[in-house]
Amino acid sequence: MFLPIGCFFGFLAVALGAFGAHGLKNSFDEYSMGVYKTGVEYQFWHSLALLAVGILSRSANPQLLKYSGCAFSFGILVFSGTLYLLAFTKIKWLGAITPIGGVSFMVGWVLLGIASYQLR
Repeated sequence: MFLPIGCFFGFLAVALGAFGAHGLKNSFDEYSMGVYKTGVEYQFWHSLALLAVGILSRSANPQLLKYSGCAFSFGILVFSGTLYLLAFTKIKWLGAITPIGGVSFMVGWVLLGIASYQLR
């Protein structure tokens, strides 16, 4: 399940990155462009993490990996999603929600680490 989700989020990260580089460069100020790029970067890296979850799910603890994949997916939606919204709308309070996605990313990495350690 997490392989196709990772591929989808990865595709979307490339598309959003290209859109930002070509379609938004004249519309966004430096701050908004930086916020947008951070959203794309974190989405891309965590799409790769979802691919790792999908690959390891055949040989490692499936329950931990399920939670890890869900944490990465939730993190992408909340962390990157709020950054995209912040860049477009400049609604500052959205920045207060972003750390929830960051914590979700950290939880995903811890669970992925535990599951991969158990492979030994």
